[in-house]
Amino acid sequence: MKITMKKHLIAMIGLLSVSMAQVWYAALTTASAAELPDIKPLFDYPVRDTCICLGPDKTYYLTGTTGHPTWWETNEGIRVWKSKDLKTWEPLGLVWSFEKNATWQKGNGKQRAIWAPEIHYFKNTFWLAYSVNYGGTGLLRSKTGKAEGPYEDVKPDGPLTDGIDASLFADDDGKVYFVWQNGTIARLKDDMSGLAEKPRTLTPAGIDAKPGRNTRGGLLEPVNAGQVGYEGAFLTKINGRYHLICATLNTDDKPQTHYDCMSASADSIYGPYGNTYLAIPHGGHNTLFKDAQGNWWSTFFGNDPQAPFRERPAILPIHVDANGKIQPGNTP
Repeated sequence: MKITMKKHLIAMIGLLSVSMAQVWYAALTTASAAELPDIKPLFDYPVRDTCICLGPDKTYYLTGTTGHPTWWETNEGIRVWKSKDLKTWEPLGLVWSFEKNATWQKGNGKQRAIWAPEIHYFKNTFWLAYSVNYGGTGLLRSKTGKAEGPYEDVKPDGPLTDGIDASLFADDDGKVYFVWQNGTIARLKDDMSGLAEKPRTLTPAGIDAKPGRNTRGGLLEPVNAGQVGYEGAFLTKINGRYHLICATLNTDDKPQTHYDCMSASADSIYGPYGNTYLAIPHGGHNTLFKDAQGNWWSTFFGNDPQAPFRERPAILPIHVDANGKIQPGNTP
């Protein structure tokens, strides 16, 4: 959720003649229907940047940016929901709030919002990676091992990094990595208290252009090949291969703007990564998770007017195709 991009998106949304509440469940365009499986919101509550993880109790936990309609500037903090079946969701309420828990995150009153929190479980507890809208990322640890907390900040005196859109990746060897913004990454210390190495940015080899899609500004490789996407970075491992996803504003030939999920993959965590490609149309700033049966899913929230709905949490099945690319839908 890059600050400059948010201003761009605010201007774009402001051009709409109807309110967000009126269009959140807009019908799919013909192009969108061809690109995505049939998906619907998990529940009717405004959420952006949806993240879901599976806990040790076989319960799914969901979080994301909340606080509509002021979430660009201010919100209360971090909310979490839980579900046993990915269908019926129960709110756990605010698990971290500015009013009760903020230290360095207090802001100036006019700029005080948590953007794109993510929930993860490893090392026998839950973790919340987060960023604040005036810049800076952080990491919260549940002191009880429960998703509802209470949480403590691993670095209460200041941000872990600059930038926004914080994420976590736990590798098979137990090492945990902090990932943020556009695919910047650094391994965390064993006690999770800070970065253990100098950050680096994961870069793709180039771009696989998709018919009917141009990268933002109409630029194609190699000019725009320096990053997988502008923001919303998330890293996971599927069948032994690392997949980095990021969000990017793309345009089509109408022209219409799409907030898409782009991806690139590698055999090693630091690369080299292959070409960037369009993974999930309209699926920008999503996360990937594996369910209790071993199936892979992507979260979704719907940002652009061509999405099936706007700013509601959702999921869709995904698979890795014969070319090693993440694609919407179940395995053919």
